[in-house]
Order: sequence, then C-alpha cells, then structure tokens
Amino acid sequence: MTSQHRLGLILVALSTLAWSTSGLFARAITQDLITTLIWRGLFAGAGMLVVLVVMQGPGGLRGFARLGRVGWLYATISGIGILTYISALQMTSIAHVAIIYATVPFITAGVAWAILGTRPSPSAAIASMLAFGGAVVMVGLGGEGSLLGDFMALMMSLVMGLLTVIARRNPDMPVLPAGIASVGLSLLFCLPLATPTLPPPDQLWLLAGFGLINSTLGFTLFVMGSRYIAPIETALLGALEAPITPLWVWLVFSETPTAPTLIGGLVVFTAVFWHITHAARRR
Repeated sequence: MTSQHRLGLILVALSTLAWSTSGLFARAITQDLITTLIWRGLFAGAGMLVVLVVMQGPGGLRGFARLGRVGWLYATISGIGILTYISALQMTSIAHVAIIYATVPFITAGVAWAILGTRPSPSAAIASMLAFGGAVVMVGLGGEGSLLGDFMALMMSLVMGLLTVIARRNPDMPVLPAGIASVGLSLLFCLPLATPTLPPPDQLWLLAGFGLINSTLGFTLFVMGSRYIAPIETALLGALEAPITPLWVWLVFSETPTAPTLIGGLVVFTAVFWHITHAARRR
C-alpha cells in the first residue's frame, strides 16, 4: 500500500463520516422544512463555491458557462434530490432513509439498463431482488417510519441513480458547478415559501454545520481521496454510510429501529456488500 493509496482510503473514509452526520443534524435542527432547506443550501452553496475556486482557481467559475443542456438537466434533477433528501430526513426515521438509500447501486443499474442499454450482471440482479425484499419488509412491517417520508427517500435514491448515469455518460460535464447550480435551483424553489425571520443563533450554527460539514466537507474529502483509490474501494467505503448514519442517531437521540427495520436493513446491507465484493472478485 503506497502512501497515496493510504491517504485516499483515509480521506474517503472521513468523507463517509461527514456524510453520515445528516441524521444528527436533521434531528437536532428544530426549524421547519423550508427554513432548513434554505439555510442549509446557503451554507452548502457558499462552501462549494469556495472549494471550486480553491481547487480550480478563478478559472473554475467558467464551468458554469459550460454546463449546457446536460449540465442544467443534471442540476435540475440534483435540486429535486436535495428537496426530497431533506424532506425524507424530517418525515421518516433515519434508519428508513439510510436503508432505502443503500439500494442506490441497484437503482443505478436499473437506470443504466433503461437509458444506456447496459444489462446488469446476474449477481446485480440477484442482489437487487434481495435488497428489494429487505426494503419491503422494512417499509411494510417497520412501524417507526412514514409512507410519505419513505417515498421521499425512494425518490432521492432514484435521483442519485439518474445523476450517476448522466455523469457516466457525460464525463466532461463540470460536476461541481452543476452541483452548485442545483443548490441555487432548490433555493429558488424554497424562497417564495420562506418566512422572513432569522433562526436563533444555536439553530443557525447547526444549519451552518449541516451545510458545511455534511455537504461541503464530505464532498471535498471525497473528491480529494477518490482519485487515489480504486472505484470498488470507493463503493465499499461509501456503503458504510448507510449503517453509520442511524447509529449516530441511536447513540445521541435514542431513536431505536424496530425489529422489522433491523431485519430488512440487514438484508439490504448484505445484498449491497455481497454485490460490491462479488464485483471486486470479478475484476
């Protein structure tokens, strides 16, 4: 293991930890959904803009002019993902959000099959059916979630699958400017619904942390570290976000998943890790 490879593993692992704080911030913030979306978006957008200039220099701002139709389509879909993601965190249990989000690799495979004609491997098909069965057990029998919140989590996962396929099909698209644009679009949607009041200082600090730690820091560490490690290692480390996110909430807020959620989640996680490790062995 080279020093760069070790550094890449550490950075991506830290990015996973940063992303796993979403449930903590969602439970600690007591503001309404629109206020949360606006202030988190303001801090996240500002942080990502700083990262763009630091990593690419002032010339990185020219990426906004190169978005084109594909870039703006990516930004629009990503903006929908932001809205559904925060909504899901507030409307259902953190465990449900994390477990449904863990099915993204299989949703991505299905989207790639529908759009790119890329047939999923037999192992991916089997793992997808197992993950679907686990999700059905969790949503159908787990009593701590809500159907609307679970639906929002499913929509968020579908958005992530679409974004992955769009980025794969258009590797030259300036992803970071598109991500910043998506935050701007979500803000434009929320601003007409906002109340003209400033959140209390303690809540403002939490909203800043939600945007800067969970979004900006997680993204920056991922971009810096993923260049040094193999995609399969990135996928394995990223998959750890799903079990870690509800773990933090359980430790801090005692939000304990029900038995059906734990059983369904175990089935989903088993399917995810089996699929990823099986793909690694095939390489």
